[in-house]
Amino acid sequence: MAKDELGGGAVLLAFVAGAIAGAAVALLFAPATGEDTRDFLGQRAREGRDKVVDAARQFRAATEPEA
Repeated sequence: MAKDELGGGAVLLAFVAGAIAGAAVALLFAPATGEDTRDFLGQRAREGRDKVVDAARQFRAATEPEA
């Protein structure tokens, strides 16, 4: 019964938390310079932002009532 109460939101949150923890560990053990790491993180952040903006646009387009 408790399993039904968690829903998909808890699973998604656990997945995101795991992904963040994995990325943090990977960065700590990566053999890259600080500048390379900052460039990599900046690029990934921009890509993530673009994906979120695109997903938000698609969601809005899908949920708008048709006129």
